[in-house]
Order: sequence, then structure tokens, then C-alpha cells
Amino acid sequence: MNQLVIADKGSLNELKILGAREEFRDRYWEKRDPICKDRLLWRAQSFRHLVHLLPGQTILELGCGRQGLFTQQLQQVSRGENPITAVTFNKNVQRPGALPDSVEFLNSAITPTVLENRQFDFIIAMDLLDESNCGWMLQKIQQLLKPGGQVIFYESNPWNVTLRLRRSLSQFLGAKDPRQLLNRPKLYELMSELGFIRVFSVYNDFVYAPLTSSLIWLLRNLSILLENTPILQTLAGSILVHAQKTPRITERPIRSLCEHDNLIGKVSVVIPCHNEEMNIRPLLTHLEAFYGEYLYEIIPVDDNSRDRTADVIQRLADENPKVRPVFRTPPNGVGRALMDGYRAAKGEYVLSMDCDFQHLLPELRDLFDAAAQGYDVAVGSRFSRHSVLLNYPIQKIVVNRGFHSLAQLLFLRKFRDLTNNLKLMRKEVLDNMELSQPGFSINAETGLQPLLMGYSVKEVPISWINRTPDMGVSSFKLVKVGGGYWQVLLKLWWKRLCGSYRHYPNRSSIR
Repeated sequence: MNQLVIADKGSLNELKILGAREEFRDRYWEKRDPICKDRLLWRAQSFRHLVHLLPGQTILELGCGRQGLFTQQLQQVSRGENPITAVTFNKNVQRPGALPDSVEFLNSAITPTVLENRQFDFIIAMDLLDESNCGWMLQKIQQLLKPGGQVIFYESNPWNVTLRLRRSLSQFLGAKDPRQLLNRPKLYELMSELGFIRVFSVYNDFVYAPLTSSLIWLLRNLSILLENTPILQTLAGSILVHAQKTPRITERPIRSLCEHDNLIGKVSVVIPCHNEEMNIRPLLTHLEAFYGEYLYEIIPVDDNSRDRTADVIQRLADENPKVRPVFRTPPNGVGRALMDGYRAAKGEYVLSMDCDFQHLLPELRDLFDAAAQGYDVAVGSRFSRHSVLLNYPIQKIVVNRGFHSLAQLLFLRKFRDLTNNLKLMRKEVLDNMELSQPGFSINAETGLQPLLMGYSVKEVPISWINRTPDMGVSSFKLVKVGGGYWQVLLKLWWKRLCGSYRHYPNRSSIR
């Protein structure tokens, strides 16, 4: 029987544990977490990016609490387009008044079989996995997930120094923390043993009590760096756990995500391709499915691939008149490929992206929103406060943060990440830029030049989960390309110092 609980004595005991965990967590949020609302918004955004949420997919939140604080954030980031079911395990909790009418609220402590014979695309829960009932709960979650469905947990990290000190003090004062927390290796082991796939558990969030305003700002900016630093990452406040029910590949809902009439038929997409025969067809297929109304043309630029990329692109062009390929001759270089693609683009807007960005397509909506709002440039930011950055090499984080910190000092501007190749720009912005870098450092030119020329720039958060073996091998080599970035920085600083930039003062802003 497909249900959350069976109303026997054992299951009722498990429900009591869940209810106690939910109540303990709610008290912490209310009394000890001064940035609870912001934290829950960060987590809601992280959830959206991790699962690449599409309209219509169903979400089950377990342990929604007395006020439905996280439920409200989920409703906000999902644009009200996803059916959300919020379940509490506390028998004293009534439907929170702040919940939108569209959210289904259920009390499993009062009616244990409220989820009988139901399944969901995604399940999310916070601080509910207790060592005493974890196996039982994960089995029930398996039943509640659709085939291919995903679950995400945020759990307190028992290795966090501050938490350990607080628990020791509470025990000394006679107020023992009742939770039996699981560490990261144990969580990973349990999920794998129960048959979940694509399991990963990562340390997350260094913004925790004791907090002051200045400390919050510092830790929030350092959090992404610390989360990806070996050894130090074990001191994080939380553990983020992700898993998927079999099968690995499932059909995702396909529907148009176009909602801005002022972008219809105006977007050229430029995609540099080098040995991307596995990625290019699914990328273009889903790009057309989600954003076909926006597209004026798609320009895949084959950069002298050694595999069958050129053949795949030519077949796509034969099948779809919007696909207008560019086949380059040596020398190679992603910068050269982008420049050739930009020159060929005829749309009013130009979207540049990499071949392995197919999983990020739902998040492109945020870039199109920015363009519809009037911004000249929208940049996908990997280092936004709402971004998800997993398995990202620490050396690349350090270099990226160092580059942007120096750029902010030289140009006296605030920005977080302008060097990603996920950008949506007005064509006139590209036409007014002076691009010269043959390699990856062209992304620094296309990120910084619009800002220095006075165009309006908006950064939007995106997820970044490092490449897996089935996605091909990145040609990015840190030592090899690093010099180009510094050349760009010095060149732009000198031009600005000499006052040789054309400027468009009526459009200067960044958000």
C-alpha cells in the first residue's frame, strides 16, 4: 500500500519522533535564528536549482511547522506554478494562516493515512532525519516518490563545533537536545543501501549562530568557498542530502516557458561547440521546446571538433531552419568561436551558453525576465547568494573570487560573477564591445565591458554542479587560461584610466 504511515503502534511512535523533531526545529527558527527568513529563501532557491524545477511538477514538504515558513518560500520561488503539499507531524498544528490557498495542508499526526496512494515528483524536508527512525522514514519516502523522483534533505551537521558546544551546554543545564543526528557518511550510506541513486551529501551553510550583522555578511560571502574547502567544510552548519528514485532517466514535462511578448522571435542563441556530439542534440531539442517562441535563430559554432559534432550539427540544421551553424577553421579557441557566432547573430538579443547547460534551461527564465524588465545584459551568476555550487574545484573558486575582488577594487563597482558564459545581451551591446581574447577569458570581456560602458547589468543566480563523466570533459585548464583574464583586467583598467571608453550614462546600473 502506497502511504506515508500505517496506523499501527510502531508507526505512531515514528510519527511522534517526527513531530518532536519538527517542534524542536520550529523553536530554533523562532528563537535562535535571526536570519531565518533569508536562510529559508536561500534553501528554496537551492531546491529549485538542484532539481531544475519545471511548471506543474508536484512538491511534497514534510514537516512544514506551525507557520509554514519554508512553504511560503517554496511558493514564491516556484512562481505559484507547482502544486505544493505541506504536511505536519505535530497534532497541535492547524493550517498556517499565511499559506496561500493553492497550497494543500495535511496533518499526518491526526490522520496518519492522509498520503495514501499518492506520489510526488519532489520531496523536501528539514531537520527530520533521526537515527532512531531514519530507515523507516526513507522507506516511506521511496513509496511517495514517482519513478525518477528526487528528495532533498537539509540536516543539522553533528560535527559543527558551535552545535556541539551548544548541545554540551544544554545537557549540563538539564535541557538535553533530544535529536539523534546522523553525520554525512552515515546519511550517504543509508540512502545508498535503500536503493536510491544519484546520491550525494555535501556540507552546506556557514551562516549560523552566534551571529551579528557584520558576521552574517562575512560568512555569507565566504560560505561558498568554505563549503568546497576540504577539512574546513566539515564545520558547516548543515548537510544537504540529495537522492533520486530509480530510474535515472525519466521524461520531464515539456511546455513552453515563454511569457514575455516583447521577446517573441528576437533571440539569437550562440553556442560554442568543441567535441560535444553527446550534448548538442539534447540541448537544442530542449531549447526549442522550452523557448521556441523567443528564438529567432540558434547558432551552434563548431570549433574544429575531432568527434562527430559537426555532422550532428549539420543534421540538426537540415531538420530545423532556425539552426544556422558556423563551421570554423583553425586556429581553435572558445573566444574565437564566440566572436564568430556573435558576428553571425541577427537577433535583437543574443544568448550565449555552453553545450553542457541543458540541465540549466529552466533557469534561463530568470535571464529572460531581466531582459523583459529592460536590462541590457543578464548574467548567470554562480556566486550569487542564491546560487548552488557543488563539486566545484576549490582552486577555481579562489581564482574566481580573487579576480572579481580585484576587479571591484579597480573599477569601484559591486558585482559577484560576471565571467560565466551564460549571458543574455542586447545585440547593440555586443556591437559596441571590443572583443579580442581567443580563449575563455573572452567571458571576462563580455562581463566587464558592458558595465564599464554604462549598460544596465543584472546578475541572476544559477546552479553549477561540476561535470559528470557522461557530459564529456571540459577543456577549461586553469593555468593555461588564467593569464588571459589578468590581461583583460589590466587592459580594461588602463582604458578606463585613460578615459577612452565610450559611455552610455542613461543605462548605468547593476543589480
